[in-house]
Amino acid sequence: MQKKFLPGDTVEAFTDDRSFKGRYFESADKEHLILKLDSGYNIGIRKRRIKSIKLVKKFRKKPVPKGKVEHKKSLKTISILHTGGTISSAVDYSTGGVTPHFTPEELVAMFPEIKKIANIRSRLVRNMASDDMRFAHYNILAREVEKELKKGSDGIIITHGTDTMHFTAAALSFILEDLPIPVLLVGAQRSSDRGSSDAAMNFISACKFIANTDFCDVAICMHKNENDDLCVIMPGTNARKLHTSRRDAFKAVNAENIAEIDYLSGSVRFLHGNYRKKEARKLKIRPIKEKLKIGIVKSRPQMFAAELMAYKNFDGLVLEGTGLGHFPISKIDEFTSEHKKIYSAIAQLAKKMPIVMAPQTVHGRLQMNVYGGGRLLQDIGVMGNFSDMTTETTFIKLAWLLSNHPKEVKRLMMENLRGELSKRLLP
Repeated sequence: MQKKFLPGDTVEAFTDDRSFKGRYFESADKEHLILKLDSGYNIGIRKRRIKSIKLVKKFRKKPVPKGKVEHKKSLKTISILHTGGTISSAVDYSTGGVTPHFTPEELVAMFPEIKKIANIRSRLVRNMASDDMRFAHYNILAREVEKELKKGSDGIIITHGTDTMHFTAAALSFILEDLPIPVLLVGAQRSSDRGSSDAAMNFISACKFIANTDFCDVAICMHKNENDDLCVIMPGTNARKLHTSRRDAFKAVNAENIAEIDYLSGSVRFLHGNYRKKEARKLKIRPIKEKLKIGIVKSRPQMFAAELMAYKNFDGLVLEGTGLGHFPISKIDEFTSEHKKIYSAIAQLAKKMPIVMAPQTVHGRLQMNVYGGGRLLQDIGVMGNFSDMTTETTFIKLAWLLSNHPKEVKRLMMENLRGELSKRLLP
């Protein structure tokens, strides 16, 4: 490949048996030509296979259009706080990735429908992958929500990467006490340069939901299924990402969805009446201590006590148990001597920190009274019997309790504070 192309140029590369046409972008990979196809997917072609390549169209970068923003007294005001992710981004052919567009004008240009739905205020809080989130970022977001509330916002949308969005939703559910406006976390599984992107539908549906309902809590808004017809509102403490790439990756766990938004008609259908409605409340921020160390240990075959003792200097521990809340703590033959050491390690740690069991099965409730192992774990101080909280919510709740109610962790861990515990499980 002799010719020099600029990022964004449309080129066609020919091999012995076929041709490939797409946008060229620079890459550190010197062995392959990288093209972005019209589908939004990238393809790499070994350069030694390429017989010839031609320029189809030069790339001319256009300025980002900026839609005019007008404030209408008849509409609610929604504040958009951006933390990153792909939901409000557009493709950048110099990198092959996406860049954020987060000003109100840029959002109106990208999603012109929102001009008729609400007045939009929008700004960047952090531009980061959701995997980089820490407790400090949850506290920052809570304070930014408070600022927007004081400015008169009727609701908040937080755009967020999907990988840890359920952690953030749970954290804000606890930190934002007596919340008087709705806070929706919205993400996208498919980037905006792909035809199958869910960014616009998720975002616009969230705006419609806030604008047309009396809902007042922390929740997640994402696709209901793989079709482009419905989005769902899921409770902030009872949702989880259950697929790596599907647009309907997020599901409510041990709880019902709160509502459905019909994207085409804009209608909202509440699925039950058990949700917090708007009323006069004064927001209180109950932050999580930023230096807390909480561990998660997953039960599995071939465990060793040393894995647990690695957390001896932590402040709390979540045990993700198998079945009804089990861990390998019984010596049943000559191969299971390590299990007695595991039991001793848990007992030793339980004297230093709160330890809580969570269900590895995701769905269902723990019942640690059924088998002797579960009763033994309770005897040495492991909490969580009858819990149906996800591991992620258990982790967040333990951190929040240690931060705000350190002397009442044992009493409050199994008390329903934010809808995180269900009285009755659904089929």
